[in-house]
Amino acid sequence: MVSFDHREPGTSEQRWAADGRLATRPGLSLDEIDALLVIAAHPDDETLGAGGLIAACAARGLPVRVVVVTDGAAASGHPDAAIAPRRSAELAAAVAALAPDAVIDELGFADGGTLEDRDAIRDALRPLLAAAGPRTAVAAPWRGDGHRDHRVVGEVVAELADGAVLLEYPIWMWHWASPDDGVVPWARMVSLAVDAETKARAVARYPSQTQGADPQLGPHVLTRFAREREHFIVEEPIIGESYFDDMLQRRDDPWGFESRWYEQRKRALTLASLPDERYGAALEIGCSIGVLTADLAARCDDLLAVDISGRAVDRARIRVDGAARIEHRNAVVDFPEGAFDLIVLSEMGYYCSEGDLEQLLDSMLAALAPGGSILACHWRHPLDDGPLTGDRVHAALAMRDLPLIVQHAEDDLLIDVYSPDDRSVAVRTGLR
Repeated sequence: MVSFDHREPGTSEQRWAADGRLATRPGLSLDEIDALLVIAAHPDDETLGAGGLIAACAARGLPVRVVVVTDGAAASGHPDAAIAPRRSAELAAAVAALAPDAVIDELGFADGGTLEDRDAIRDALRPLLAAAGPRTAVAAPWRGDGHRDHRVVGEVVAELADGAVLLEYPIWMWHWASPDDGVVPWARMVSLAVDAETKARAVARYPSQTQGADPQLGPHVLTRFAREREHFIVEEPIIGESYFDDMLQRRDDPWGFESRWYEQRKRALTLASLPDERYGAALEIGCSIGVLTADLAARCDDLLAVDISGRAVDRARIRVDGAARIEHRNAVVDFPEGAFDLIVLSEMGYYCSEGDLEQLLDSMLAALAPGGSILACHWRHPLDDGPLTGDRVHAALAMRDLPLIVQHAEDDLLIDVYSPDDRSVAVRTGLR
């Protein structure tokens, strides 16, 4: 049940941290950002949700603009016009602690009345967002945060921020949700390392919210915003190099490739599904730490294995010890040149967006040698961090104009082999 009562303990920060996924979200790069526009529903949202981002952009010399939609006068649950000037002064002090040169716009709409004022809010935000270029990052409340003001402001910003980089920050989600809730958008969450001390100093500029007998931002609330990383929700899932590098930094084999019987059996099934005993040129996309790579190399004259993670590539090279060529590359945007008799896509496709998967499949078919085979193998259960399911990946491959020659389907996994040579293994080997 969604709760916005600050007096309730909510989900503890210890529970969020223990889940582990916060520490493995893909990193947010600021290299392609020229400016930052932060939009908040209330004074203090900008600091709680994006204070670290504001400070990081300011440190880079990027222009920062902060727009606060409401006056924050209903923070205690009851409108109090007398508190609005105080919150305005706190806003100025907090933003100055993060980005001294930032521009602040206060739209002054009634706290708690964003639904009724939605059209007027849209009209006020329209020119600000229209001026945002494609290299402007727009940070706004997450539309799924539950709180009505956050939802309405987030929806308006998402509607108007066409072409800009939209980063949605959760506030109340950390309180009412838990790590295992299906509503938590893990697959679309990115993170940014922040200066936690600077952010804490900015949060302290809101004494009307942090002090008193019954503060809105009590210690159990503030601990969720004292992290060394801020988290944002993006439009498209981003599972990139830093995601896998972070996992491999924490554990040598986070997927249990070497220790789990499931993984050992899956590799045996994968190898047994290959219709030819031996292959000339072969390509493995997403080789990870090279456990399957080592087995494939024994069946191939020339195996090229690629992975987006530099850490994975380093470990794969040690494992195969020259038996295969290992390259650090993103096959979606930098597909290897040449023709391949075998292309293996194992446990990688569901980390692609829909568009990236289609692009990758196009490249695979274009690189398939006459009579060659494509093998796909994927987990069939939902992933916390993958934007697609394994079945969706295989359905996309099934839409291509290639005969399906081998299929192994279980509740847990699916293996498909496609080839323009639709002969059975018995025919290929002269048994019939």
